[in-house]
Amino acid sequence: MFKRLTLVFCLLLVSAGLALADGTVPKDEKKQTTIGKYVTAAEAYEMWRANPDKVKVLDVRTPEEYVFVGHAPMAHNVPSQLWAGKYNAEKKDFPLADNPEFEAQLKKKFGEQDTIITMCRSGHRSALAVNRMAKAGFVNVYNVVDGFEGDKVADEESYFKGKRMTNGWKNSPAPWTYSLEPALVFEP
Repeated sequence: MFKRLTLVFCLLLVSAGLALADGTVPKDEKKQTTIGKYVTAAEAYEMWRANPDKVKVLDVRTPEEYVFVGHAPMAHNVPSQLWAGKYNAEKKDFPLADNPEFEAQLKKKFGEQDTIITMCRSGHRSALAVNRMAKAGFVNVYNVVDGFEGDKVADEESYFKGKRMTNGWKNSPAPWTYSLEPALVFEP
């Protein structure tokens, strides 16, 4: 059964055409980092699975997203940004502000030489987080370019247009959960 799942997982990777471990830079500039290390969610899970004692998974989404949308079961939650105020009707969004303690919180959990796989919802905030981590001295940090929820469906004819169902951790064979592990959750 395990071999069959592994084969299906590998076939999904090949058929998706998302292999970035070869050094391909994401086309979306908001997903690019100063470090230049990129993986898809599926590749990230395989990296972690191959060496769970050495590869760390970091979820930089807000604690609310981590708890209510779900997360990778091995992911540490250290938000790079936090809710900053009330709903902005003009932008149709809740504003976020940089977590001023982000770098200090990371240094309590990780070493600067650790291999850290960083993800957010879609790969944009995690790219910004990787850049902040690079400035703080972290050197082996990967951006999960399709994030936890993935990219939006672009097909105009699809019932799912605009929904984050194209790729991402949650839409791959990688495990995810709503359960909270006290050692991994964010504590301000």
